[in-house]
Amino acid sequence: MHPVLIKIFGITIYTYGFMFALGIGSGIFLSLWTAKKEGIDTDKFSDLIFWSVVIGILGAKLLLVITNPQMLKSPTFFSDILRSGGTFYGGIVFGLPFAIFYAKRKKLPLLKLADIIAPYIALGHGFGRLGCFSAGCCYGRPTDSPIGVIFKNPIAHQNTGVPLFTKIYPTQLMESILNFVNFVVLFIFYRKKKYDGTVFILYVMNYAVIRFVLEFFRGDPDRGYIFGGIDHPFSSLSVPQFISLIGFFGGLYFWIRIKKKERHS
Repeated sequence: MHPVLIKIFGITIYTYGFMFALGIGSGIFLSLWTAKKEGIDTDKFSDLIFWSVVIGILGAKLLLVITNPQMLKSPTFFSDILRSGGTFYGGIVFGLPFAIFYAKRKKLPLLKLADIIAPYIALGHGFGRLGCFSAGCCYGRPTDSPIGVIFKNPIAHQNTGVPLFTKIYPTQLMESILNFVNFVVLFIFYRKKKYDGTVFILYVMNYAVIRFVLEFFRGDPDRGYIFGGIDHPFSSLSVPQFISLIGFFGGLYFWIRIKKKERHS
């Protein structure tokens, strides 16, 4: 782990923040580049992306607080919430409805835009999880597996609670790799799609499976639980797993509807 990327002229650049910015920046740039090729009004589209990202970041932090209300009692609450990126699903849950509202208001082709953005969400998320690994957040459970990693940085332990000198699952790297794979799958599928909206649906379903499974290997307590708890992962249901179930079956419903439309066309 390497929480501090570089210190220059008295300024500290943290690896997590850099990778987070790289993920968002690359996603925005590539989305706008693709939209321009598709003949989309990039001025309106850039406004949609900007405000969706802002709302998404605020939502990510809000869901983190909702699932961890004990944070409110911490004397360092404001610095903690500013430093934290929040929860990814919080960004989706709050950012997506705003994007739908904004696209309809500006009369933008919502489904086509969703397909454009979907692969780059996966790409940006992959970079973001590399930042998580460098910072020590979103860490895994203890394991004897040969893929286990050992964290040793006391600063990261202080900031995230990651256990030191204990072999744990590298859940951040696992999710990063799977997000990059998801990006490749979606990028290829985008070039072959027949109906608008299918790329985004595939993204939702793919990530729902990725996140649902990886939750069993997570060891950090920040996600909240619908029932059960972190000590009994296979008989519990975390908040991200609950959202994953909604996302997967919701996506499956719309996928079936599109396939029925395709057969009758």
